Amino acid sequence: MSDALSPGLQDLFRRFGKAFNAGDVDAIAACVTADFRWIMARGPDAPHGRIVEGRDALRAALSERAQELANVRFSEAQVFAAGEFVVGTFRMTATRCADNRAVDLRGCDIYTLRDGLIASKDSYWKQVAPAC
Repeated sequence: MSDALSPGLQDLFRRFGKAFNAGDVDAIAACVTADFRWIMARGPDAPHGRIVEGRDALRAALSERAQELANVRFSEAQVFAAGEFVVGTFRMTATRCADNRAVDLRGCDIYTLRDGLIASKDSYWKQVAPAC
């Protein structure tokens, strides 16, 4: 069972989502704790993906991702309180820079919060593949 977000959390996630869509790294960083931990959907840190810790590492990861994906947009976002967690679902579209191929996927993030900021973000992306 999920609960409605408080007005303060609604505002935090509204600012966070707006900053992601705008590519505003400083505004994204302002929504997270200094020791923020992002477990990205893709990466070499098995079995997690890629683990990014701290605001500077967040900025670097977003800069790297901007070199891989252009025109990143998040839509169809919904955010729910789930006990001690906040869960967000979304649709992401982008263009891969390497081959100009369209990216269109659904995903979800599981967040933890501390002192009115986002302390962690664990990201999951749907993997689209041919049927077995």
